[in-house]
Amino acid sequence: MSKPQIFKTPSEMNAWSKAALRDGHAVGLVPTMGALHDGHRSLIERARTENDRIVVSVFVNPTQFGPNEDFHNYPRTFDKDLKVCAATNVDALFAPETKDMYGAHARTWVDVGGLSDTLCGLSRPGHFRGVCTVVAKLFNIVRPDRAYFGRKDAQQLRILQAMTRDLNFGIEIVPCDIVREKDGVALSSRNKHLSPEQRKQARSLSRALEHCRQRVAAGERDAMKLVGEMTEAIQKQPDAEIDYIQMVDADTLKELEKLKGSVLVALAVNIGKTRLIDNMELNV
Repeated sequence: MSKPQIFKTPSEMNAWSKAALRDGHAVGLVPTMGALHDGHRSLIERARTENDRIVVSVFVNPTQFGPNEDFHNYPRTFDKDLKVCAATNVDALFAPETKDMYGAHARTWVDVGGLSDTLCGLSRPGHFRGVCTVVAKLFNIVRPDRAYFGRKDAQQLRILQAMTRDLNFGIEIVPCDIVREKDGVALSSRNKHLSPEQRKQARSLSRALEHCRQRVAAGERDAMKLVGEMTEAIQKQPDAEIDYIQMVDADTLKELEKLKGSVLVALAVNIGKTRLIDNMELNV
């Protein structure tokens, strides 16, 4: 186990990556906002099996947070993140400052139309513009062969796949499965903001999804009926406030009335002040 090289500026990171690529090494990138947990670890471990060199970025990106969101309270645990990277044999850790990622006169944005105006995009306007812009910058700085993203952020994954294709980045986007705790709650950096009682209430998200899976397996195809049942189950939690529960086409993200083909069941719920998302894909 050895500590990764730490790079603070885009130019330093780019020079390292260029040298690795010039030497014939395949480079894998795991973009994160830090506060690394076992979900991130699974992305790094997957990348380790498929690449010669691994880069993990740790950058809490201000442009994907709205004015009333938790940018300033988002957990920042760099020393712990460094230990995780060392334990998983990461080669390079890119941890830039905001001023180096967004210059004083930055005015260019990346926006993927048609996929960003539903689900999380409705309640978080501008969020995916910020995500796409920072990921495009990371792609240009690191120039990886592959980039690794979790399926928990299903809409983000679909948007980044479209962006990578449309802008001809030539980078393979590798989707990685959701990592859950023993009680089914999807791992998230935001889980640490939950009180013990709220943490118990968070189980309702994955349980609602599992209920939906069983109902579909039994033959139910009415999306509105299934959404109603999931809504009823989650609303029993005293601190739960539902942002959305939707069943959409997994490719277009268009809402469905009757389930068919590849279906994404996605939900976002505030438990107290903490916003949690979860989802599952079904082949109907």
